[in-house]
Amino acid sequence: MDSILFEQLNISPQVQRALGEIGFSQATPIQAQAIPAILEGYDVIGRSQTGTGKTAAFGIPAIEMVDPDLPQVQVLILCPTRELAMQACGEIQKFARYKRGIKAAAIYGGAPIQRQIIQLKTGVQLVIGTPGRVMDHMRRRTLKLDQVKMVILDEADEMLNMGFREDIETILKEVPQERQTVLFSATIPPAILALTREYQRDPIQIEVGAKNRPIEAISQFYYESPTGRKMDVLNLLLHFHQPQLSIVFCNTKSMVEQLTEYLCSHGISAAGIHGDMKQPARTQVMNRFKSHQTPVLIATDVAARGIDVENVDAVFNYDIPQDLEYYIHRIGRTARAGKKGAAFTIISGRNQLRQIQEMEKLTGATIARGAIPTVEQIQNKQRDRFLEQLAQQIPQDSHNLGEEMVAQALAEGYTLHQLAVSLMELCYQPQLDGLKDVPAITPPPPKAKNTMGIVMGIGRTQKAAPNFILGAIAQATGLPAKAVGKIMIYRDHTVVEMTSESARLAVREMQSCRINGHKTWVRLLDEQEDTRKAHQKGTHFSERTRGRYNNSRLSRERRTSKNRQPQH
Repeated sequence: MDSILFEQLNISPQVQRALGEIGFSQATPIQAQAIPAILEGYDVIGRSQTGTGKTAAFGIPAIEMVDPDLPQVQVLILCPTRELAMQACGEIQKFARYKRGIKAAAIYGGAPIQRQIIQLKTGVQLVIGTPGRVMDHMRRRTLKLDQVKMVILDEADEMLNMGFREDIETILKEVPQERQTVLFSATIPPAILALTREYQRDPIQIEVGAKNRPIEAISQFYYESPTGRKMDVLNLLLHFHQPQLSIVFCNTKSMVEQLTEYLCSHGISAAGIHGDMKQPARTQVMNRFKSHQTPVLIATDVAARGIDVENVDAVFNYDIPQDLEYYIHRIGRTARAGKKGAAFTIISGRNQLRQIQEMEKLTGATIARGAIPTVEQIQNKQRDRFLEQLAQQIPQDSHNLGEEMVAQALAEGYTLHQLAVSLMELCYQPQLDGLKDVPAITPPPPKAKNTMGIVMGIGRTQKAAPNFILGAIAQATGLPAKAVGKIMIYRDHTVVEMTSESARLAVREMQSCRINGHKTWVRLLDEQEDTRKAHQKGTHFSERTRGRYNNSRLSRERRTSKNRQPQH
Protein backbone atom coordinates (compact mmCIF):
# COMPACT_ATOMS: atom_id res chain seq x y z
CA MET A 1 0.00 0.00 0.00
CA ASP A 2 1.28 3.49 -0.89
CA SER A 3 2.00 5.90 1.92
CA ILE A 4 -1.10 7.77 3.08
CA LEU A 5 -1.01 11.06 4.95
CA PHE A 6 -3.51 11.77 7.72
CA GLU A 7 -4.68 14.82 5.79
CA GLN A 8 -5.84 12.46 3.02
CA LEU A 9 -8.20 10.73 5.45
CA ASN A 10 -11.60 12.11 6.40
CA ILE A 11 -10.36 13.64 9.66
CA SER A 12 -11.48 16.97 11.14
CA PRO A 13 -9.06 19.93 11.11
CA GLN A 14 -8.97 19.90 14.93
CA VAL A 15 -7.72 16.32 15.07
CA GLN A 16 -5.29 16.94 12.22
CA ARG A 17 -3.87 19.89 14.14
CA ALA A 18 -3.37 17.73 17.25
CA LEU A 19 -1.73 14.97 15.19
CA GLY A 20 0.63 17.48 13.60
CA GLU A 21 1.73 18.80 16.98
CA ILE A 22 2.70 15.33 18.22
CA GLY A 23 4.55 14.56 14.99
CA PHE A 24 2.01 12.30 13.27
CA SER A 25 1.86 12.97 9.53
CA GLN A 26 1.87 9.61 7.76
CA ALA A 27 -0.59 6.85 8.69
CA THR A 28 0.69 3.36 9.43
CA PRO A 29 -0.81 0.50 7.36
CA ILE A 30 -3.32 -0.45 10.07
CA GLN A 31 -4.35 3.20 10.51
CA ALA A 32 -4.71 3.83 6.78
CA GLN A 33 -7.08 0.87 6.43
CA ALA A 34 -8.98 0.95 9.74
CA ILE A 35 -9.77 4.67 10.11
CA PRO A 36 -11.88 5.00 6.91
CA ALA A 37 -13.71 1.71 7.59
CA ILE A 38 -14.61 2.71 11.15
CA LEU A 39 -15.64 6.21 10.09
CA GLU A 40 -18.04 4.65 7.56
CA GLY A 41 -19.72 2.73 10.38
CA TYR A 42 -18.48 -0.80 9.65
CA ASP A 43 -17.71 -3.36 12.31
CA VAL A 44 -14.00 -4.10 12.05
CA ILE A 45 -11.62 -6.92 12.99
CA GLY A 46 -8.10 -5.49 13.00
CA ARG A 47 -5.18 -7.88 13.19
CA SER A 48 -1.86 -6.22 13.82
CA GLN A 49 1.17 -6.72 16.03
CA THR A 50 1.96 -4.57 19.03
CA GLY A 51 3.55 -1.23 18.20
CA THR A 52 1.87 -0.64 14.83
CA GLY A 53 -0.32 2.28 15.92
CA LYS A 54 -3.55 0.52 16.84
CA THR A 55 -4.57 3.14 19.42
CA ALA A 56 -4.72 5.86 16.77
CA ALA A 57 -6.42 3.43 14.36
CA PHE A 58 -9.48 3.17 16.63
CA GLY A 59 -9.03 6.28 18.79
CA ILE A 60 -9.19 8.85 15.98
CA PRO A 61 -12.47 7.62 14.44
CA ALA A 62 -13.94 7.16 17.95
CA ILE A 63 -13.28 10.84 18.68
CA GLU A 64 -14.75 11.93 15.35
CA MET A 65 -17.99 10.02 15.96
CA VAL A 66 -18.63 11.44 19.45
CA ASP A 67 -21.33 14.08 19.89
CA PRO A 68 -19.73 16.75 22.15
CA ASP A 69 -23.13 18.15 23.08
CA LEU A 70 -24.20 14.83 24.67
CA PRO A 71 -22.42 14.48 28.07
CA GLN A 72 -22.94 10.72 28.27
CA VAL A 73 -20.74 7.71 27.52
CA GLN A 74 -20.86 7.07 23.77
CA VAL A 75 -17.67 5.04 23.23
CA LEU A 76 -16.47 2.20 25.47
CA ILE A 77 -12.95 0.86 25.00
CA LEU A 78 -11.92 -2.30 26.86
CA CYS A 79 -8.23 -3.03 27.52
CA PRO A 80 -6.59 -6.00 29.29
CA THR A 81 -4.45 -4.05 31.79
CA ARG A 82 -4.48 -0.78 33.70
CA GLU A 83 -1.27 0.39 32.00
CA LEU A 84 -2.76 -0.13 28.56
CA ALA A 85 -5.97 1.67 29.60
CA MET A 86 -4.00 4.63 30.96
CA GLN A 87 -1.83 4.75 27.87
CA ALA A 88 -4.77 4.57 25.45
CA CYS A 89 -6.65 7.26 27.40
CA GLY A 90 -3.60 9.52 27.35
CA GLU A 91 -3.20 9.19 23.58
CA ILE A 92 -6.90 9.77 22.92
CA GLN A 93 -6.82 12.90 25.05
CA LYS A 94 -3.92 14.17 22.92
CA PHE A 95 -5.83 13.46 19.69
CA ALA A 96 -8.94 15.24 21.06
CA ARG A 97 -7.05 18.26 22.41
CA TYR A 98 -8.75 20.73 20.06
CA LYS A 99 -12.17 19.02 19.94
CA ARG A 100 -14.05 21.21 22.38
CA GLY A 101 -16.43 19.47 24.78
CA ILE A 102 -15.00 15.95 24.38
CA LYS A 103 -13.80 14.21 27.54
CA ALA A 104 -12.16 10.80 28.03
CA ALA A 105 -11.66 8.90 31.29
CA ALA A 106 -9.68 5.79 32.21
CA ILE A 107 -11.18 3.41 34.79
CA TYR A 108 -9.16 0.48 36.09
CA GLY A 109 -8.49 -1.54 39.19
CA GLY A 110 -5.80 -0.67 41.69
CA ALA A 111 -6.92 2.98 41.86
CA PRO A 112 -9.47 4.65 44.19
CA ILE A 113 -12.91 4.04 42.72
CA GLN A 114 -14.40 7.18 44.29
CA ARG A 115 -12.19 9.40 42.15
CA GLN A 116 -13.34 7.55 39.07
CA ILE A 117 -16.98 7.95 40.12
CA ILE A 118 -16.50 11.72 40.45
CA GLN A 119 -14.83 11.83 37.05
CA LEU A 120 -17.66 9.87 35.42
CA LYS A 121 -20.24 12.23 36.93
CA THR A 122 -18.64 15.21 35.18
CA GLY A 123 -19.90 13.82 31.87
CA VAL A 124 -17.38 11.89 29.76
CA GLN A 125 -18.07 10.59 26.25
CA LEU A 126 -15.21 8.09 25.97
CA VAL A 127 -14.47 5.54 28.69
CA ILE A 128 -11.34 3.42 28.48
CA GLY A 129 -11.23 0.68 31.10
CA THR A 130 -10.36 -2.84 32.16
CA PRO A 131 -13.25 -5.35 32.13
CA GLY A 132 -13.21 -5.94 35.89
CA ARG A 133 -13.45 -2.29 36.87
CA VAL A 134 -16.02 -1.57 34.16
CA MET A 135 -18.17 -4.37 35.63
CA ASP A 136 -17.67 -2.87 39.09
CA HIS A 137 -18.98 0.51 37.94
CA MET A 138 -21.89 -1.17 36.16
CA ARG A 139 -22.90 -2.91 39.41
CA ARG A 140 -22.68 0.37 41.29
CA ARG A 141 -24.70 2.07 38.52
CA THR A 142 -21.99 4.72 38.24
CA LEU A 143 -21.40 3.80 34.59
CA LYS A 144 -24.40 3.91 32.27
CA LEU A 145 -24.05 2.33 28.86
CA ASP A 146 -27.47 2.98 27.33
CA GLN A 147 -26.09 5.69 24.99
CA VAL A 148 -23.04 3.73 23.82
CA LYS A 149 -22.82 3.58 20.02
CA MET A 150 -19.34 2.10 19.68
CA VAL A 151 -17.51 -0.64 21.62
CA ILE A 152 -13.81 -1.27 21.00
CA LEU A 153 -11.98 -4.36 22.24
CA ASP A 154 -8.26 -3.63 22.32
CA GLU A 155 -5.82 -6.56 22.60
CA ALA A 156 -8.78 -8.94 22.54
CA ASP A 157 -6.63 -12.08 22.52
CA GLU A 158 -4.90 -10.96 25.71
CA MET A 159 -8.19 -10.26 27.46
CA LEU A 160 -9.37 -13.78 26.66
CA ASN A 161 -6.05 -15.27 27.80
CA MET A 162 -6.46 -13.43 31.11
CA GLY A 163 -9.93 -14.92 31.68
CA PHE A 164 -12.09 -11.89 30.85
CA ARG A 165 -14.38 -13.60 28.37
CA GLU A 166 -17.44 -13.76 30.67
CA ASP A 167 -16.97 -10.13 31.70
CA ILE A 168 -16.67 -9.04 28.06
CA GLU A 169 -19.83 -10.90 27.08
CA THR A 170 -21.74 -9.44 30.05
CA ILE A 171 -20.67 -5.93 29.05
CA LEU A 172 -21.54 -6.46 25.38
CA LYS A 173 -25.03 -7.64 26.35
CA GLU A 174 -25.60 -4.46 28.37
CA VAL A 175 -24.81 -1.99 25.57
CA PRO A 176 -27.42 -1.26 22.86
CA GLN A 177 -27.59 -3.84 20.08
CA GLU A 178 -27.56 -1.10 17.46
CA ARG A 179 -23.94 -0.26 17.94
CA GLN A 180 -20.63 -0.49 16.12
CA THR A 181 -18.22 -3.14 17.44
CA VAL A 182 -14.51 -2.89 16.67
CA LEU A 183 -11.98 -5.52 17.69
CA PHE A 184 -8.19 -5.35 17.55
CA SER A 185 -5.97 -8.32 18.27
CA ALA A 186 -2.44 -9.52 17.53
CA THR A 187 -3.75 -13.05 16.89
CA ILE A 188 -7.16 -14.39 15.87
CA PRO A 189 -7.66 -17.69 17.73
CA PRO A 190 -10.98 -19.61 17.59
CA ALA A 191 -12.23 -17.89 20.76
CA ILE A 192 -11.93 -14.51 19.04
CA LEU A 193 -13.80 -15.78 15.99
CA ALA A 194 -16.59 -17.01 18.27
CA LEU A 195 -16.92 -13.52 19.75
CA THR A 196 -17.01 -11.89 16.33
CA ARG A 197 -19.71 -14.25 15.07
CA GLU A 198 -21.95 -13.49 18.02
CA TYR A 199 -21.38 -9.79 18.60
CA GLN A 200 -20.36 -8.29 15.24
CA ARG A 201 -22.35 -7.70 12.06
CA ASP A 202 -20.60 -8.50 8.77
CA PRO A 203 -17.24 -7.23 10.02
CA ILE A 204 -14.51 -6.05 7.69
CA GLN A 205 -11.28 -7.89 8.44
CA ILE A 206 -8.13 -5.78 8.20
CA GLU A 207 -4.83 -7.58 8.54
CA VAL A 208 -1.38 -6.10 8.44
CA GLY A 209 0.65 -8.84 6.78
CA ALA A 210 3.69 -10.65 8.04
CA LYS A 211 5.97 -8.30 6.09
CA ASN A 212 5.03 -5.58 8.57
CA ARG A 213 5.93 -7.67 11.58
CA PRO A 214 9.19 -6.72 13.30
CA ILE A 215 10.39 -10.34 13.65
CA GLU A 216 12.84 -10.02 10.76
CA ALA A 217 14.54 -7.06 12.48
CA ILE A 218 15.11 -8.99 15.72
CA SER A 219 18.24 -11.11 16.22
CA GLN A 220 17.20 -14.08 18.39
CA PHE A 221 19.55 -16.11 20.59
CA TYR A 222 19.26 -18.68 23.37
CA TYR A 223 21.78 -19.55 26.07
CA GLU A 224 21.97 -22.86 27.92
CA SER A 225 22.56 -22.28 31.62
CA PRO A 226 23.64 -24.83 34.21
CA THR A 227 20.93 -25.49 36.79
CA GLY A 228 20.79 -22.75 39.40
CA ARG A 229 22.99 -20.30 37.47
CA LYS A 230 20.43 -18.43 35.36
CA MET A 231 20.76 -15.21 37.39
CA ASP A 232 24.52 -15.22 36.85
CA VAL A 233 24.04 -15.83 33.14
CA LEU A 234 21.66 -12.87 32.88
CA ASN A 235 24.13 -10.70 34.80
CA LEU A 236 26.92 -11.61 32.37
CA LEU A 237 24.72 -10.96 29.32
CA LEU A 238 23.65 -7.53 30.58
CA HIS A 239 27.25 -6.53 31.36
CA PHE A 240 28.44 -7.82 27.98
CA HIS A 241 25.78 -6.24 25.76
CA GLN A 242 25.04 -3.16 27.92
CA PRO A 243 21.71 -2.29 26.22
CA GLN A 244 20.49 1.28 26.67
CA LEU A 245 16.95 0.06 27.45
CA SER A 246 15.96 -3.56 28.01
CA ILE A 247 13.07 -5.59 29.39
CA VAL A 248 13.58 -8.84 31.30
CA PHE A 249 10.53 -11.14 31.37
CA CYS A 250 9.74 -13.52 34.25
CA ASN A 251 6.75 -15.81 34.75
CA THR A 252 6.09 -15.01 38.43
CA LYS A 253 5.89 -11.97 40.67
CA SER A 254 8.28 -13.49 43.22
CA MET A 255 10.91 -14.02 40.53
CA VAL A 256 10.56 -10.37 39.46
CA GLU A 257 11.38 -9.31 43.02
CA GLN A 258 14.26 -11.79 43.42
CA LEU A 259 15.82 -10.85 40.11
CA THR A 260 15.49 -7.11 40.76
CA GLU A 261 17.29 -7.49 44.08
CA TYR A 262 20.02 -9.65 42.52
CA LEU A 263 20.76 -7.31 39.59
CA CYS A 264 20.78 -4.18 41.75
CA SER A 265 23.29 -5.86 44.08
CA HIS A 266 25.50 -6.59 41.06
CA GLY A 267 25.83 -3.06 39.76
CA ILE A 268 22.88 -3.01 37.33
CA SER A 269 20.20 -0.34 37.69
CA ALA A 270 16.98 -2.37 37.48
CA ALA A 271 13.37 -2.06 38.63
CA GLY A 272 10.52 -4.57 38.68
CA ILE A 273 6.85 -4.30 37.84
CA HIS A 274 4.07 -6.83 38.51
CA GLY A 275 0.37 -7.02 39.25
CA ASP A 276 0.59 -6.78 43.06
CA MET A 277 2.23 -3.36 43.02
CA LYS A 278 0.18 -0.27 43.89
CA GLN A 279 -0.59 2.01 40.99
CA PRO A 280 1.62 4.95 42.14
CA ALA A 281 4.60 2.58 42.42
CA ARG A 282 3.93 1.12 38.96
CA THR A 283 3.64 4.59 37.46
CA GLN A 284 6.90 5.68 39.06
CA VAL A 285 8.74 2.60 37.75
CA MET A 286 7.43 3.13 34.22
CA ASN A 287 8.27 6.85 34.23
CA ARG A 288 11.85 6.11 35.29
CA PHE A 289 12.15 3.45 32.60
CA LYS A 290 10.76 5.67 29.85
CA SER A 291 13.13 8.48 30.85
CA HIS A 292 16.12 6.05 30.79
CA GLN A 293 16.80 6.61 34.50
CA THR A 294 16.33 2.86 35.02
CA PRO A 295 17.69 1.05 31.95
CA VAL A 296 16.52 -2.46 32.92
CA LEU A 297 12.84 -3.25 33.54
CA ILE A 298 11.89 -6.66 34.96
CA ALA A 299 8.26 -7.58 34.34
CA THR A 300 5.66 -10.32 34.20
CA ASP A 301 3.65 -10.77 30.98
CA VAL A 302 0.47 -9.29 32.47
CA ALA A 303 2.22 -6.17 33.78
CA ALA A 304 4.06 -5.72 30.48
CA ARG A 305 0.89 -5.57 28.38
CA GLY A 306 0.72 -1.82 29.00
CA ILE A 307 4.34 -1.15 28.10
CA ASP A 308 4.74 0.75 24.86
CA VAL A 309 8.19 2.30 24.99
CA GLU A 310 10.32 3.25 22.01
CA ASN A 311 14.04 2.51 21.76
CA VAL A 312 13.97 -0.76 23.69
CA ASP A 313 16.98 -2.41 22.09
CA ALA A 314 16.93 -5.80 23.85
CA VAL A 315 14.47 -8.24 25.41
CA PHE A 316 15.61 -10.99 27.80
CA ASN A 317 13.46 -14.04 28.51
CA TYR A 318 14.65 -15.13 31.94
CA ASP A 319 11.75 -17.60 31.92
CA ILE A 320 10.25 -19.13 28.79
CA PRO A 321 6.61 -17.99 28.62
CA GLN A 322 4.09 -20.59 29.72
CA ASP A 323 2.07 -19.86 26.57
CA LEU A 324 4.50 -19.74 23.66
CA GLU A 325 2.28 -17.19 21.88
CA TYR A 326 3.52 -14.71 24.48
CA TYR A 327 7.02 -15.07 23.02
CA ILE A 328 5.99 -13.00 20.01
CA HIS A 329 4.40 -10.37 22.26
CA ARG A 330 7.55 -10.21 24.36
CA ILE A 331 10.12 -9.82 21.62
CA GLY A 332 7.81 -7.38 19.83
CA ARG A 333 8.79 -4.83 22.48
CA THR A 334 12.02 -4.23 20.58
CA ALA A 335 12.79 -3.40 16.92
CA ARG A 336 10.07 -0.76 16.61
CA ALA A 337 9.77 2.12 14.18
CA GLY A 338 12.12 0.50 11.68
CA LYS A 339 14.90 -0.11 14.20
CA LYS A 340 16.71 -3.35 14.96
CA GLY A 341 16.65 -5.25 18.22
CA ALA A 342 17.77 -8.43 19.95
CA ALA A 343 16.01 -11.12 21.98
CA PHE A 344 17.89 -13.38 24.39
CA THR A 345 16.34 -16.45 26.05
CA ILE A 346 17.98 -18.31 28.92
CA ILE A 347 17.13 -21.99 29.16
CA SER A 348 18.05 -24.91 31.36
CA GLY A 349 17.40 -28.54 30.49
CA ARG A 350 16.37 -30.59 27.49
CA ASN A 351 12.67 -29.78 27.70
CA GLN A 352 13.37 -26.07 27.33
CA LEU A 353 15.61 -26.77 24.35
CA ARG A 354 12.61 -28.44 22.74
CA GLN A 355 10.54 -25.34 23.50
CA ILE A 356 13.14 -23.25 21.67
CA GLN A 357 12.54 -25.43 18.62
CA GLU A 358 8.79 -24.83 18.95
CA MET A 359 9.38 -21.07 19.15
CA GLU A 360 11.42 -21.27 15.95
CA LYS A 361 8.42 -22.85 14.22
CA LEU A 362 6.12 -20.23 15.72
CA THR A 363 8.19 -17.26 14.54
CA GLY A 364 9.54 -18.77 11.34
CA ALA A 365 12.97 -17.50 12.35
CA THR A 366 16.17 -19.08 13.61
CA ILE A 367 16.99 -18.78 17.31
CA ALA A 368 20.77 -19.23 17.38
CA ARG A 369 22.66 -20.85 20.25
CA GLY A 370 24.80 -18.22 21.92
CA ALA A 371 27.96 -18.66 23.98
CA ILE A 372 27.76 -17.32 27.53
CA PRO A 373 30.35 -14.54 27.78
CA THR A 374 33.15 -14.96 30.30
CA VAL A 375 34.23 -12.30 32.80
CA GLU A 376 37.46 -11.90 30.82
CA GLN A 377 35.55 -11.30 27.58
CA ILE A 378 33.35 -8.72 29.30
CA GLN A 379 36.39 -6.95 30.74
CA ASN A 380 38.04 -6.79 27.31
CA LYS A 381 34.90 -5.51 25.62
CA GLN A 382 34.19 -2.92 28.30
CA ARG A 383 37.83 -1.79 28.23
CA ASP A 384 37.63 -1.22 24.48
CA ARG A 385 34.33 0.61 24.88
CA PHE A 386 35.76 2.75 27.69
CA LEU A 387 38.84 3.71 25.63
CA GLU A 388 36.61 4.64 22.71
CA GLN A 389 34.47 6.85 24.95
CA LEU A 390 37.58 8.38 26.47
CA ALA A 391 38.97 9.25 23.05
CA GLN A 392 35.73 11.01 22.18
CA GLN A 393 35.88 13.02 25.42
CA ILE A 394 39.43 14.31 25.04
CA PRO A 395 38.99 18.09 24.65
CA GLN A 396 40.29 19.76 21.55
CA ASP A 397 40.96 23.01 23.38
CA SER A 398 42.70 23.58 26.70
CA HIS A 399 40.66 22.94 29.83
CA ASN A 400 41.75 25.36 32.55
CA LEU A 401 40.43 23.35 35.52
CA GLY A 402 41.93 20.11 34.25
CA GLU A 403 45.27 21.75 33.54
CA GLU A 404 45.37 23.23 37.02
CA MET A 405 44.68 19.84 38.63
CA VAL A 406 47.35 18.10 36.51
CA ALA A 407 49.89 20.84 37.24
CA GLN A 408 49.21 20.53 40.97
CA ALA A 409 49.64 16.73 40.87
CA LEU A 410 52.90 17.04 38.91
CA ALA A 411 54.17 19.59 41.42
CA GLU A 412 53.51 17.04 44.17
CA GLY A 413 55.81 14.55 42.44
CA TYR A 414 53.41 12.34 40.48
CA THR A 415 54.24 11.42 36.87
CA LEU A 416 51.80 11.75 33.97
CA HIS A 417 51.88 7.97 33.58
CA GLN A 418 50.87 7.46 37.24
CA LEU A 419 48.06 10.00 36.89
CA ALA A 420 46.74 8.40 33.70
CA VAL A 421 46.78 4.86 35.14
CA SER A 422 45.08 5.91 38.39
CA LEU A 423 42.36 7.91 36.62
CA MET A 424 41.68 5.07 34.16
CA GLU A 425 41.21 2.57 36.98
CA LEU A 426 39.11 5.04 38.98
CA CYS A 427 36.69 5.52 36.07
CA TYR A 428 36.75 2.00 34.64
CA GLN A 429 36.65 -0.20 37.75
CA PRO A 430 33.03 0.63 38.83
CA GLN A 431 31.77 -0.92 35.59
CA LEU A 432 33.18 -4.29 36.68
CA ASP A 433 32.09 -4.27 40.33
CA GLY A 434 28.98 -6.32 39.49
CA LEU A 435 31.16 -9.20 38.24
CA LYS A 436 33.43 -9.62 41.27
CA ASP A 437 31.51 -12.46 42.92
CA VAL A 438 30.31 -14.25 39.76
CA PRO A 439 32.13 -17.60 39.53
CA ALA A 440 33.03 -19.03 36.15
CA ILE A 441 30.17 -20.72 34.31
CA THR A 442 30.72 -23.91 32.37
CA PRO A 443 27.80 -24.18 29.97
CA PRO A 444 26.37 -27.63 29.29
CA PRO A 445 27.51 -29.19 26.01
CA PRO A 446 25.16 -28.75 23.03
CA LYS A 447 22.42 -31.34 23.22
CA ALA A 448 21.66 -33.56 20.29
CA LYS A 449 18.57 -32.54 18.38
CA ASN A 450 17.82 -36.05 17.14
CA THR A 451 15.67 -36.90 20.15
CA MET A 452 12.13 -38.05 19.49
CA GLY A 453 9.11 -38.94 21.56
CA ILE A 454 6.76 -41.90 21.47
CA VAL A 455 3.19 -41.88 22.75
CA MET A 456 1.60 -44.89 24.43
CA GLY A 457 -2.13 -45.39 24.94
CA ILE A 458 -1.85 -46.08 28.64
CA GLY A 459 -1.80 -43.64 31.56
CA ARG A 460 -2.67 -43.10 35.19
CA THR A 461 -6.22 -44.33 34.57
CA GLN A 462 -4.76 -47.77 33.73
CA LYS A 463 -2.44 -47.55 36.78
CA ALA A 464 0.64 -47.17 34.58
CA ALA A 465 3.95 -46.74 36.37
CA PRO A 466 7.45 -45.93 35.05
CA ASN A 467 8.80 -49.40 35.83
CA PHE A 468 5.95 -51.00 33.80
CA ILE A 469 6.71 -48.74 30.83
CA LEU A 470 10.47 -49.28 30.95
CA GLY A 471 10.05 -53.02 31.40
CA ALA A 472 7.74 -53.28 28.38
CA ILE A 473 10.17 -51.32 26.20
CA ALA A 474 13.14 -53.43 27.32
CA GLN A 475 11.27 -56.70 26.77
CA ALA A 476 10.01 -55.78 23.31
CA THR A 477 13.12 -54.09 21.94
CA GLY A 478 16.05 -55.33 24.00
CA LEU A 479 17.10 -51.72 24.59
CA PRO A 480 19.00 -50.97 27.81
CA ALA A 481 17.45 -48.68 30.41
CA LYS A 482 19.87 -45.86 29.58
CA ALA A 483 18.43 -45.68 26.04
CA VAL A 484 15.15 -44.40 27.49
CA GLY A 485 14.86 -40.74 28.50
CA LYS A 486 12.13 -39.13 30.53
CA ILE A 487 8.84 -40.97 30.96
CA MET A 488 5.87 -38.67 31.49
CA ILE A 489 2.61 -40.33 32.51
CA TYR A 490 -0.68 -38.49 32.02
CA ARG A 491 -4.30 -39.44 32.66
CA ASP A 492 -4.82 -41.52 29.52
CA HIS A 493 -1.47 -41.60 27.72
CA THR A 494 2.29 -41.63 28.29
CA VAL A 495 5.09 -39.73 26.52
CA VAL A 496 8.57 -41.30 26.42
CA GLU A 497 11.69 -39.49 25.20
CA MET A 498 14.18 -41.53 23.17
CA THR A 499 16.62 -41.13 20.33
CA SER A 500 15.07 -41.18 16.86
CA GLU A 501 16.45 -44.66 16.11
CA SER A 502 15.26 -46.15 19.41
CA ALA A 503 11.83 -44.51 19.07
CA ARG A 504 11.24 -46.03 15.62
CA LEU A 505 12.39 -49.44 16.90
CA ALA A 506 9.97 -49.21 19.84
CA VAL A 507 7.03 -48.30 17.60
CA ARG A 508 7.84 -51.13 15.22
CA GLU A 509 8.21 -53.80 17.92
CA MET A 510 5.48 -52.71 20.35
CA GLN A 511 2.34 -52.57 18.23
CA SER A 512 -0.59 -53.95 20.26
CA CYS A 513 1.64 -54.84 23.19
CA ARG A 514 0.31 -55.36 26.71
CA ILE A 515 1.45 -53.24 29.65
CA ASN A 516 0.17 -54.05 33.13
CA GLY A 517 -2.47 -56.26 31.50
CA HIS A 518 -3.78 -53.56 29.14
CA LYS A 519 -3.52 -53.79 25.35
CA THR A 520 -1.66 -50.63 24.34
CA TRP A 521 -1.01 -48.77 21.08
CA VAL A 522 2.30 -47.01 20.45
CA ARG A 523 3.09 -44.30 17.91
CA LEU A 524 5.67 -41.61 17.23
CA LEU A 525 5.05 -38.17 18.68
CA ASP A 526 4.20 -36.05 15.66
CA GLU A 527 6.60 -33.11 15.19
CA GLN A 528 3.59 -30.85 14.68
CA GLU A 529 1.95 -32.11 17.88
CA ASP A 530 1.87 -29.92 20.95
CA THR A 531 4.87 -31.28 22.89
CA ARG A 532 4.27 -28.82 25.74
CA LYS A 533 2.40 -31.66 27.43
CA ALA A 534 5.84 -32.87 28.44
CA HIS A 535 6.18 -29.88 30.75
CA GLN A 536 2.81 -30.14 32.45
CA LYS A 537 1.54 -32.41 35.24
CA GLY A 538 3.12 -35.75 34.48
CA THR A 539 4.90 -38.41 36.49
CA HIS A 540 8.58 -37.96 35.61
CA PHE A 541 10.85 -40.99 35.43
CA SER A 542 13.94 -39.97 37.42
CA GLU A 543 17.39 -41.56 37.71
CA ARG A 544 16.37 -42.84 41.16
CA THR A 545 13.36 -44.60 39.61
CA ARG A 546 15.64 -46.04 36.93
CA GLY A 547 17.94 -47.42 39.64
CA ARG A 548 15.03 -48.97 41.52
CA TYR A 549 13.84 -50.55 38.27
CA ASN A 550 17.26 -52.06 37.51
CA ASN A 551 17.53 -53.43 41.06
CA SER A 552 14.01 -54.86 41.02
CA ARG A 553 14.62 -56.45 37.61
CA LEU A 554 17.83 -58.06 38.87
CA SER A 555 16.04 -59.43 41.95
CA ARG A 556 13.19 -60.71 39.76
CA GLU A 557 15.61 -62.48 37.46
CA ARG A 558 17.34 -64.14 40.42
CA ARG A 559 13.99 -65.32 41.86
CA THR A 560 12.94 -66.67 38.46
CA SER A 561 16.23 -68.47 38.04
CA LYS A 562 15.93 -69.99 41.51
CA ASN A 563 12.34 -71.16 40.90
CA ARG A 564 13.36 -72.81 37.65
CA GLN A 565 16.00 -75.03 39.33
CA PRO A 566 14.98 -78.74 39.33
CA GLN A 567 13.53 -80.08 42.56
CA HIS A 568 15.34 -83.04 44.20
